[in-house]
Order: sequence, then C-alpha cells, then structure tokens
Amino acid sequence: MASAASPSLNPELRPGDPETARWLAQVTLRLRRELTWLRRDGELAGSAQDALDLTRFHDQKLAFFAQDATAKWLSERMSEAAKKPTSNSVWRRAASALNLDDAAQFVLACALAGRADAAFGPVAAAANGEAGRGQASLALAQRLWDEPLAVLPCADGAHPLQRSGLIAAPIGRDAHDWSAPLWMPAAVAQVLLGGVDTALPAGLREIAKGSVGEATPLVHWLRATPLASMQVVPVVAPRGADLEAAVAQVASASQRRVAAISADIGPQHPSLPGLAAAAWLLDLDLLAPDSWIEGNAPHEPSHRNEDWTAALAAIPVRWFLPVGEAAPHAAGLAMLAPALTIAALPVAERRRRFESLVKPKDAKARAADAARRFRVEERAVTRIETAMRSTSSGAKPDVYELARAEAATHMAQLATPVSPRFTLNELVLPPRETRALDAIVTAMRTLGRVHEEWGTARAWNEGGLAVMFCGPPGTGKTMAAEALAASLELPMYRVDLSQVVNKYIGETEKNLRRIFDAAESSDCLLFFDEADALFGKRTEVRDSHDRFANLEISYLLERMERFRGLAILATNRRKDLDTAFLRRLRYIVEFPVPGVAERARLWAQVFPAAVDTSGVDIDFLARRFEVAGGAIRSAAFNACLQAAARERKPSVAMTDVVRAVKSELEKSGPEIAAEQFGTYAHLLKEEAT
Repeated sequence: MASAASPSLNPELRPGDPETARWLAQVTLRLRRELTWLRRDGELAGSAQDALDLTRFHDQKLAFFAQDATAKWLSERMSEAAKKPTSNSVWRRAASALNLDDAAQFVLACALAGRADAAFGPVAAAANGEAGRGQASLALAQRLWDEPLAVLPCADGAHPLQRSGLIAAPIGRDAHDWSAPLWMPAAVAQVLLGGVDTALPAGLREIAKGSVGEATPLVHWLRATPLASMQVVPVVAPRGADLEAAVAQVASASQRRVAAISADIGPQHPSLPGLAAAAWLLDLDLLAPDSWIEGNAPHEPSHRNEDWTAALAAIPVRWFLPVGEAAPHAAGLAMLAPALTIAALPVAERRRRFESLVKPKDAKARAADAARRFRVEERAVTRIETAMRSTSSGAKPDVYELARAEAATHMAQLATPVSPRFTLNELVLPPRETRALDAIVTAMRTLGRVHEEWGTARAWNEGGLAVMFCGPPGTGKTMAAEALAASLELPMYRVDLSQVVNKYIGETEKNLRRIFDAAESSDCLLFFDEADALFGKRTEVRDSHDRFANLEISYLLERMERFRGLAILATNRRKDLDTAFLRRLRYIVEFPVPGVAERARLWAQVFPAAVDTSGVDIDFLARRFEVAGGAIRSAAFNACLQAAARERKPSVAMTDVVRAVKSELEKSGPEIAAEQFGTYAHLLKEEAT
C-alpha cells in the first residue's frame, strides 16, 4: 500500500497546490480502501495489480537514492534548490468562490484524478467491476464518499462545478449521467495541479503589465463592478491597432492581470470554456484575438459565432473583445461594460515615424505620401520600422511599398484585385462624361491636401469620393474604373455584389462592413460591380424583406460616402434608386450607348496595333450596328481568333469581322439574317455554302 504522503496512485505525480494534493489523497485512499474490501474473497489480477504495485518499485528507487553516495548528494542539492511550497491555494480559492461543500470537492478531485493520473484508469475499472469503465464518474464518487446523498446535487447541470467550467457539463442536458465520465478540461487540470505558480495553459499568453496612467471612467467602472459572471469590455479600434498595449494599460490601472488567447482559437473552439475556467482560477482577464471581429474567426462561419457566449456566461471572467470600429453588440452578453476605444494612429505620427526611416529629401516626400495614403496602424508601422532598420547594407526597402503591402494584406481575402489594362486616353465617351472623369481625377489628387491643409477633414470625416457609373451593359463602366485606377496609381479591388448579397436578413450588411473595414487602411479604388443584385430588390416597402433591402442600400451608400478612397458603384438600374440615396453620391456618370462617331473610334482602336485591318470597313460597321463598346471588343477578339487559324501574319479581313459581329448579336436574340449585313451579306452566304 502507498504511504499516506502519496496523493495519487502514481507517486511521481505530486501537485504543486497543497489543497489539491490533500483532495487527491482522499480519492486515492478511499479508492484503495474500496479495493481492499473487494479483494477480501480473492486476488485482483492484471493491470489493476500492476498499478497498485507502482509504490513497491518506487520504494526500491527511493532506497537506492538514500543509500548511493552520488544519488544521495544529488538529492540533497535538489532539495536545497527547490522552492518552498506556497500557502496560497488555487483549489481553496475556487472552493470558496463557488461555495463547494466537501462532497462537491471530492467529486472535483475524482474528475482531476481521472484526467491527471494515468494509473487511475485500471484501478477505477476494478472498483467499478468492469474493464471498460476506467473513468471517474458520479457513480464512483458516490460509492467512495461516506455520505452518498451529498453527491446527488453535483449531477445537476446548474451545479457550480459544471456552470463554472471546472467539469464539462453535458450539452443540452440539465443533469449529468451517473455512469458518464467526469470530464475535466486539460487547462483546468493543469492549473489545479500546478497552483498559483503554474505556467499558463497552451492557448494563453500573459501580456506584460502596462504603464498606469490617469484612471479613466472605464477603469473606475471596472474597479467598482464585481465579477459575478461573464463580463465583456468591447474594444473599439481600427484594424491593426496595438490592442495588447491598450488593454494592458487598463488592466494595470484596474490592478488586474490579462492573458491573450491564441489567434488560431476561434469562438467555437472546444478548448475555449476550459481556457476561460483556467483564467478564472488564476484570476486573469482575457483578451480575445482580433480575428473574432465581426465573427471573422479562422474557419468559423459568422452565423455560428453569434452564440459563443452561451457556454461561458456563468464563468466570472472579464473579456476584452475586439469589435473593430463598429458599435458593440450586446445581445447574449451577460454583462456589457463600457467600451475601450483606441484612437487611430494620427497621420502626423505615422509621417514622423516613416520620415525618420529615410534620409534623402525626395525619399522623405515619398514617406510622407505613404503616411497619408496608407493608414496602417501601430503593429504594421512597427513591422515596417523593423524591416527598414534590419537592412544593414545594400539598398534599403522602399517605405512606400512596404506600407502599400501592409495595407493590402486583408483586402485580397475579401475582394478581387484588378490590374488596370486601360488608360483614360483609350476611353471613347461623349464630352460631358469625359469631363466628369477628369473632375474625379482632379478631386482625388487634391483630396488629401484639402483635408489636411484646408481643414475639410473635420467636417467631412476625411471622406473620399463616392461615385456611381450608370448605363447599359458593355458601355465601358468597368473599363473607366480601371482607367481611373491607372491614372491615380491606386490599387483596385472588384467586389461582386451578387456574391455579397445574402438571403439572410442582416448578413449583407455584415459582409459589406468587413469589406469597408479592410479597405479603410489605404487609398484604393473599390469597384462594386453587379449592383443590380442589391438594387434589383424592391425599393417600395411592402414587407420586412423590402425594408431590409432598403436598409442595405442605405448602408452601402453611407459607407461609400465615409470611405476615404474612391468607391465606384456600377449599375444598370439608376431609375430604381430613390433620390434620397442619390444625394450621398459625389459624382454620377452616365455611360450611354455610343453613337456612330464613338462606334467608329471604338472600331478603329479596338484591334492591336500589330494587326493589319486595312480590309475592314470601319465606317460600315459603325453605321450599321448599334452596339456598345463591350460587344465591339468581344467581336474584335473573336475575329482575331478566327483569322489566326488562317493567316500567318496578324491580319483581320472583313469576313472575320462580319462573322464575329453576327455571333455577338445572336447572343442576346434570334438568329440574324445575312441580308442585315447589306453589301457584305455574301460573306455570310459563302460561309454557309
């Protein structure tokens, strides 16, 4: 039999928490007493006997350590280096906070023994009388405890042991099965065994204490409000802000410690309740990853993240929850504290730090431009500084390009990057529309200077330009957007609104918010294509879905108005928009179907310069067919493909163009008769022959 000093079946398992050791010893001794009773009529055999004999081998090892001179000397040195046990007990704190009686503490100890002691399984199976039942259970705890009825309350799903997360409660059940294993999260077991000095469980990292400044209203509120259940402090901050530094400062002022949860742990991660319970045992606040913003945790659909607080509501832990720059959502939260707001890094501060990284005067001007155009926050600025200063020799990286790369990190996940193929000189538009595009270019080039030097940023909230491109398909809306991006040297991202619009009420707005929040970090061109998917919804309110459709349109235009770059909305249905919506737009550019003169210019320039088009009757094509620029480009490309099968040198004949035009026209209508091609009808008849 084990000595009374051994708290568990495995004598090498010695908890750092003295109260934990005392209760584990209760489990071990009572289990041994039960087996002594069971073996009175016969000998136990097999794995149970092996586990019970661990102490015999252990005693032999101890005898060797006491007799061998070298081993004895090493043992004495180890004793001198060992720390004195602390009187502070995590177990005692938990039992007091949860008001656990002795029976409940014994049940907790049984769960811990089953989780922590590998030798527990075979002995428990022998006590249960069944080889496959080697886990701790309420049935086993009741069998071992002197007052069986005192264990009964622990089966209730509302018992503090289960509500606090120390023992995992069965999902969707109000009571625990007596024979079901008492499952304890690994993080809880680690803390109970290690005590107050234990290392943090995997998935948690303690944040260094911050400087304690003047107490803010939030700090006063946190000091005055006890932690009776889950408490959530929304952290309102731009993407990339230094959340840890701000949270550490608040925690230090509140005389609290705080730990950050690993970024790969999402709101639905199975280890989260255990980590929360471990944080409560260690008297820690928790900082959630900023990947949880708007339910955007890794591999977690947003609709599954909305109820993540349900399993944690009863655990009295303070959560610092990043919510981006959106208003905090209080639904389902047991206690919502005042928000911690982190201001965006000022342009002047970003400019000072960027300019300090370069020396030539022209480089400083480029650094200043990077500070204005790419609104990266503290963490990104720190990475840029590290990259610039880590280059000891050779050409240093360009701070402008580093800032651009940082700003583009998140957008590539939410929208499609577009490499502009056209310039403004290639657009074929009437004079009025050409002047409108020129005005947009001028406005974007002077926007930053007007906001910063003229002071318009205060009144217009540093807003950029919201533009609508209207017109039938193929009239050049996408081409014009690419030409603007090329002229302004702006990165361009295409957002397909038909993919953003969600059939679930409210989901469209969440999708749009994620896109705009990511795009706010830099001057870029956001091109919202397929807007008819949103505008095609009824704008007359007939039911709740119509009302939410109008709210989604209003939200899109409101975010476009506040967006600091250039946002372009392309639609074929301007007439479906209420005039109240149109007032939010800075420019509205109509793209009409081109007239004869415009079509002639389009046909003249649509073929590459290397292609011989001397045999193409451009005047006939422009006068005969009222088609948009998109159809002209498609027909020209198809003509080149067909001609390449016949010609060695780049050359397109009228036959190729006529056939391509006929095919293009038939995409949206019935078959076209050859006679509609006038003097060139014979080319189509020859093809048929």
